[in-house]
Amino acid sequence: MLRDLGVRYIALNPGSSLRGLHDSLVNHLGNEDPQMILCLHEEHAVAIAHGYAKATGQAIAVALHSNVGLMHATMAIYNAWCDRCPVLLVGGTGPVDAAQRRPWIDWIHTAKDQAALVRQFIKWDDQPSSIGAAAQSFARAATLAHAEPPGPVYLCLDVALQEAPAPQPAAPCDLTRYVSYQAPYPPPDAVRTIARALRGAKRPVLLIGRTSRSQEGWDARVRLAEFLSAQVLTDLRVAASFPTTHPLHAMAPMRFMEPATAALLHEADAILALDWVDLGGTLDAAHVDSDRTDVFHCSLDHHVHNGWSMDHQALPRARLHVSSTVDHLVQALLDELSVPEPAEPAASRPAPQTPGNPVEQSAEPESEGITLDRLGDAVIRTTSGRRVCFARLPLGWSARHYRFTGPLDYLGTDGGAGIGSGPGIAIGAALALKDSDRLVVTVVGDGDFMMSSNAWWTAAHYRLPLLVIVNNNRTYFNDVVHQERVARTRKRPLENKWVAQQLTEPDIKLVDIAAAQGALTFGPVREPSQLDAVLEDAIQAALAGNFCVVDVLVPAQWDNNLRNSLAGAQREAGHDD
Repeated sequence: MLRDLGVRYIALNPGSSLRGLHDSLVNHLGNEDPQMILCLHEEHAVAIAHGYAKATGQAIAVALHSNVGLMHATMAIYNAWCDRCPVLLVGGTGPVDAAQRRPWIDWIHTAKDQAALVRQFIKWDDQPSSIGAAAQSFARAATLAHAEPPGPVYLCLDVALQEAPAPQPAAPCDLTRYVSYQAPYPPPDAVRTIARALRGAKRPVLLIGRTSRSQEGWDARVRLAEFLSAQVLTDLRVAASFPTTHPLHAMAPMRFMEPATAALLHEADAILALDWVDLGGTLDAAHVDSDRTDVFHCSLDHHVHNGWSMDHQALPRARLHVSSTVDHLVQALLDELSVPEPAEPAASRPAPQTPGNPVEQSAEPESEGITLDRLGDAVIRTTSGRRVCFARLPLGWSARHYRFTGPLDYLGTDGGAGIGSGPGIAIGAALALKDSDRLVVTVVGDGDFMMSSNAWWTAAHYRLPLLVIVNNNRTYFNDVVHQERVARTRKRPLENKWVAQQLTEPDIKLVDIAAAQGALTFGPVREPSQLDAVLEDAIQAALAGNFCVVDVLVPAQWDNNLRNSLAGAQREAGHDD
């Protein structure tokens, strides 16, 4: 069934509740289509599937051993849910028939309703009780996982069902006999209303949020913005959706609301939000008056909102809410506005450049060592001219370092905003793109690296080309900033903000941890003068098919970019201290 569904991989950490499935994958399918991807923790397995989906839009499977494996995986499942990424989760339980259970172990690994552990942040679940029912369940699960808005689904398979003799060889699954959900197109009246408002607007703004990885969709959004002369804002929490080098890309991609961005939105007379994450919060932060400004909201996200998680964000006020995919609405607007086709394909046209776009050396004194700003300069210099997919970039990355010209240039954050997802997501992206001409690069913090440090073995084992750059400040610095704010508010000693925050005494030897799992390692790099040469060597090694880790030591201190990013977060939270 998995092969018939086109599932290429199944990530797993082995467990006895899935021994029947495991045997069939090896001895019936030959460990091909799907190929098993061995992981050292279930959370990593789901994160790998999440990263794969971020790069391709397609689900791979994840096998999760009974209730214990599912509990290990919950944070990664929540990330995929918040990020609206399809993942096909397959669990084992039982035997459900108590008479067949082994003493002790089978009892503690059996649950009456195992899916209840994750039901609030998956799209659908089932526990089929026969082989015939399982075939239909897999088909439904795959369809629902990819239906807009996509997300994780969960199937639980009884051990006894997995190991029972099949009454006859299973017939190939004809997927054309099952319903495939067509994403809705926008109503013609809504398209005409939006087109009329945008055509007449003097200060239109496009808020481009979640989009597909389709090049055609990317080109269509560029055509729409150019026809309307609309200012464009994009969001760092999601993948690249519009060229940041384009003159109409008004500001650096957003992570938090900046004063200039708020002013642009406040003065707009028409705003088209294309599946923008937290539209209500964005409009409130910019003090947009929806009685004065025409706000149009295109999203299908309301179909998965529930009462458990607040990931639906603030409820936005808008003139019109359109239930449609972004690609469908953009194409409908292009047709309604009679936007001419470009004379040549977008891929062959030179990318427009924003003034001041070339990367310059940081103006910071050399004595400061390798700051995050200087690291960004070096990364952009050494990757320039190469086809790179950034799987993750850190908080405080300078605006001039966001140079996205295609839909695979950047994959966004993890959705759930925890720590520990970075390694798995990067490995999943590398798995998805391993046969392409793109090199996956991820810039992770040392906290993210360490929380999932044993995920890296999978990248080495499967010889995935991947470059990991560790922004190693040896501190949970985001929380240092929070403690500093609380200390100022309560008039506490500021020097105490470092207590229980620093990863020192001893320093963690990140390169040793990576090397022990098979990575080619570089560093620790301490001096700015060494940085470009080390990164160039690592890039060459990764392009040759290796998994590489570069440990870059940066100071645990404010720089202008990090200060502005965290100040923006405080402004949104109502804290200006």
